[in-house]
Amino acid sequence: MRCVIARYPFDLTKQGVLDSMKGVTPQPVTGESVTIGRRRYPVKQVGEVVTRQDSRDFSGAEVTRAMTRLGFTCHPAPGAEPAPAPAASPVQTASAMLGGPAQPQE
Repeated sequence: MRCVIARYPFDLTKQGVLDSMKGVTPQPVTGESVTIGRRRYPVKQVGEVVTRQDSRDFSGAEVTRAMTRLGFTCHPAPGAEPAPAPAASPVQTASAMLGGPAQPQE
């Protein structure tokens, strides 16, 4: 698959990425990550290994897009997922069940 990372074209294959990452110890994941084999790598580390460029030359989104197109599982940054909505209080739940507004009016 042809993709552009840091303004340079690359022909990447899934097997080529697997071979490149074989034997590479994952750095701690603090941002976006990608699962390659049984390990989870930061996308910037994968980009450095696969393209042999400095991680400051490309964005994580470029690598994430390429890895997703190759069929790898990509994960958002920890804490980037939206927080769940706060649970309704018992009074709000009862009010909603009786047909009233779910949120108290201020």
